[in-house]
This record gives sequence, C-alpha cells and structure tokens, in this order.
Amino acid sequence: MAHTPVLLANAEVKDEYLVAGMRMLKNGAHAGDVAEFVARAVEDDPEEHTVGYGGFPNVLGEVELDASFMDGTTLQAGAVAALKGFRHPISIAREVMRRLPHVMLVGEGAARFAREIGAEPREMLSPEARRAWEEQVAAMMGEAPDTIALTWHVWRRTRGHDTMNVIVRDVHGNLCTAVSTSGIAWKYPGRVGDSPLIGAGNYCDSRYGAATCMGLGEAAMRIAAAAQVVTLLRLGWSLVAAGVEVTRQMAALLGRSRAEQPMRVADWVRVLIMDAQGNVGAFATRADLCYKVLTAEAETPITQRAMCVSKD
Repeated sequence: MAHTPVLLANAEVKDEYLVAGMRMLKNGAHAGDVAEFVARAVEDDPEEHTVGYGGFPNVLGEVELDASFMDGTTLQAGAVAALKGFRHPISIAREVMRRLPHVMLVGEGAARFAREIGAEPREMLSPEARRAWEEQVAAMMGEAPDTIALTWHVWRRTRGHDTMNVIVRDVHGNLCTAVSTSGIAWKYPGRVGDSPLIGAGNYCDSRYGAATCMGLGEAAMRIAAAAQVVTLLRLGWSLVAAGVEVTRQMAALLGRSRAEQPMRVADWVRVLIMDAQGNVGAFATRADLCYKVLTAEAETPITQRAMCVSKD
C-alpha cells in the first residue's frame, strides 16, 4: 500500500531543498536518501552559521561538526561528533551506520574513518565565520587565564544556535531522520550536544514515529528527549500529548529565558515530531519558533509556528 510522502524540517531550511527532496520522494526515492540530500544541501550553505561550512567555530576558532542519521525501519543508526575538516558530516554518519559495527565515532577516529572512505576534505571555517570569531572571541583571549575561563567569559555573547533537522516519510512508509550541526558558537573544544546522540537529539522508529531536537542540546540529553517522545507514541500517547510532555520537561531544566530575540541566545529547545501516519507537529520553549512541512499535494512548504510550552 502506498503512503503519502511527507517532509518535516526546521523552518530555517530553505524551501528549494525541501521541494527538491519531495521531487525525489515522488519518484520513489527512499526516505534515507532524501534525508541525506536535504542535510547535505544545508551543510553546504555558507549562509547557515549553525551547520556545516560557515558554522561558527569553538572558542579556539575550530569548526567541530556533529551529525546523526537513523533508519526507522531497521533501527540502524550512525553518528559522528567533534569532526573537523570534512565537507558532509551527515554522509559520514550514514556510512558509519553502513560500514561499521558501531553507531558513533568521535574526533580523530571520525576523521580517520572519513579519510578511509574517501570523504571530501574541506576547510569548514568560512571567511565570514572567521571574522565573527575574531571580532567576538579572539580579541578577548588575553582577558582569560585559560580556555575554561574564556568559555565562560564569552558565554554571554554565545550565538543562539539551531540545528539542521529533517524527518522524512517515503511512499513505502519508511521514516528516516537526519540531524547536523556545528553546535553552539564559541563552545569549549570537544563539546558535544544532543545532535549526534541517538535517543537525545534524534530517534526514529517507522512503527511509531520520529523526533529530532534543536536548541540547547544539554537539555535534550538530560531527559533522552527524542527517544522519550517515540516511546510515548509507542505507548499510545497522541503526538500533541507526547510533544507537550517532553518539551515541558526540557523547559523545567532551562529556567527563565534571558534572550529578547529567540535565536540570539541558545537558551531554548524545539522538538519536531512525525508519527507513523505522517502527522506532524513541533513544540518549543519559546514563542515564534517555526517549522516547515511539505506534503506531496503541496507545491511549496508550509511554515507553521511550534506550540509554545512552559514548565508550568
């Protein structure tokens, strides 16, 4: 039985990438190929400063990339974290899933694997990202005795960060998820958020649904947010009830927001959810955070506001 293909992504993903992905789905492409395609397009976009090329670096000026991929039909997954110097971390994560008996590689191990499979090397620090780091961080290096102090010193200037999240349902009902990020700007070297952690920022099971997270990854990590959403769906909770419950738990960890503009400081979280029937929704701890959904019947993605959930 044919299923209606659906694409769900964070609102910052450009329409053209989602439209091209839907074209692939209509031609019979597997959900995993489409999820990887969309993620790769965002990773190459120099205007996107929280993913891939152009992503803001850590406090020492190094771009460290995290990504994860999950196939909801097989429950296979792959991830990389703190990866430096390679163009498409999402593809490397997917190859970890395909080629190794492991789920996750980090740092130099991830880079070794990337070299062995012939992944394309690239300097991932764009000129614009370098200028931002030099203006906001490098100038303050002399004011801190060590990297720990420097990280705290620049934290108040930390750029709000988003993550490339895409959930795909194909005509066969397969669900796949792809998550890619450069993490919070000016982070301590080696900091890893929820994006590459299966169960925290990414979880997918075609029988029940899928969830991906963005925003302050430490909150999603502490409650295993993505896996918890899918578990609630498995237990019969509605999409809305599951989203509200998990987002409320994360809101309680964040405390009072200190950002006047939603994307300015990374003190918020947002979760995208798709159930097995292709119904979608998004939930956030701040107002006016959005997501995009594209179905086979629509010519362009529809942008909708995530439901705002507080800790109370």
